[in-house]
Amino acid sequence: MNRAICPGTFDPVTNGHLDIIERSAGLFDEVIVAVALNPEKRGGPLFSLEERESFLRDATAHLPNVTVQSFDGLLIQLADELGAHVIVKGLRAVSDFESEFQQAQLNHRLDTKVETMFIMAIPEYTYLSSSAVREIAALGGDVSGMVPASVVDALAKRLKLAR
Repeated sequence: MNRAICPGTFDPVTNGHLDIIERSAGLFDEVIVAVALNPEKRGGPLFSLEERESFLRDATAHLPNVTVQSFDGLLIQLADELGAHVIVKGLRAVSDFESEFQQAQLNHRLDTKVETMFIMAIPEYTYLSSSAVREIAALGGDVSGMVPASVVDALAKRLKLAR
């Protein structure tokens, strides 16, 4: 079986993330969306691990070969545990490439049997990031069209904004 992992913090999941996941689902027999605990991320996550998993499960329910699970630890160890030989990463800009390239090289150093595959963001999503969505929502901006509807509602509730 050709199994891949699409990792991320997904705080929150964006339509850009979903595009990469959907495109990956067309390339692999199975795609595991691996939600990182990642408490060290600047400021800590806005949404709990369980909430982030739930958003992703709802948003990928139409993809029968996609599953969602959380992890804490080295991604390369998760790949080994799950028998995944490919890590899929989305790239929006050259700045993404620099950090993702370093991570890919480190992962290769840890396990040469796991490859990293980069998928370029489509033009509509090259500007889109979870941090930008959080900032726009916190300042009262409309994030519909950037994230699934369930995330729009959750952001409004979390940030106490009127829709």
